[in-house]
Amino acid sequence: MSEDDKSPISVRQAKALFADWKGAPAVVLAVSGGPDSIALMWLAARWRKALARGPDLLAVTVDHALRGESAREARDVKRLASSLGVAHRTMRWSGEKPKSGVPAAARAARYRLLASAARQHGASHIFTAHTRDDQAETLLMRLLRGSGIGGLAAMARESEREGVLIARPFLNISKSQLIATLQKAGIGYADDPTNRDTRFARPRIRSVIDGLSAEGGDARNLARLASRLARANAAIEVLADGAARYLALRDQVTGSRPAATTPQATFEAEAFAGLPDEIRLRLLLRAIDRIGHEGPAELGKAEALLAHLDRASQLVSKTRQVRLKQTLAGAVVSLAEGRIVIAPAPPRRHHRG
Repeated sequence: MSEDDKSPISVRQAKALFADWKGAPAVVLAVSGGPDSIALMWLAARWRKALARGPDLLAVTVDHALRGESAREARDVKRLASSLGVAHRTMRWSGEKPKSGVPAAARAARYRLLASAARQHGASHIFTAHTRDDQAETLLMRLLRGSGIGGLAAMARESEREGVLIARPFLNISKSQLIATLQKAGIGYADDPTNRDTRFARPRIRSVIDGLSAEGGDARNLARLASRLARANAAIEVLADGAARYLALRDQVTGSRPAATTPQATFEAEAFAGLPDEIRLRLLLRAIDRIGHEGPAELGKAEALLAHLDRASQLVSKTRQVRLKQTLAGAVVSLAEGRIVIAPAPPRRHHRG
């Protein structure tokens, strides 16, 4: 760990961290009560006070009601917010909780409630306190699950969710530096024991990173890798945009695009086959996600579908009778008469038992 990771964040550094959003009308701060989010509220409040004009701040604590201490921790956040001159609101995740997949369900509920608060407050952004350590964990988790380049890019500095922009000012800041900032200011924070509970994936991944650090695989280097993959992913997306325009132009020139009575995407099979695999896969995923009605397509299933298309295309060169028709994520992908067509799949029939 470098000396920079142990030093508190200065007012000048905080100003640079939040500078991109000084023109926002209002911002929601996601504050759970842990050290990262408490540091977010502390630094954002100081940053806002230093501005002649800037966004209204609203700290929102989501009480997941999963631990007995959560209500008290929300009240502690409210008291600190009041002392900082920041408005505060507690939102509770009510209703029956799932018996499995609790972290994912809690995360989805948290973003849903935060987005609701943002819309009600007129906020354009939600600030979260994701750190470089979180970025490294996300990269490693996705790597072990076999994610593609887009997934390995991990978290973006800014992304859209639930109709609101999620901003992550601390992605290049270590958790230890945030803790040092709070210690210097004499500010306490909550300790969530689930962060050390090895029944959950992130605490286990955290221990793996601790072991990798001796070989150079520390959070700093893993986060740097995520940043480089994000750069590569952005470049490939530009190439995919160009390929989409190329295929559309081919349709215009040849006049081969059939009239469609339902939303669909079509590609001339020969032109599509000449593109690099990664580009073809992305175009296929884009079309399926846009036209299908069963959520995002799984990468592995899309890769298998692309392989089927390739095999069918090779057979077409030998006999014009070969056809392919497969369903994925609520979309029907077919190959016939030299064209690939992606159209909505019929609704599934639900049989009574």
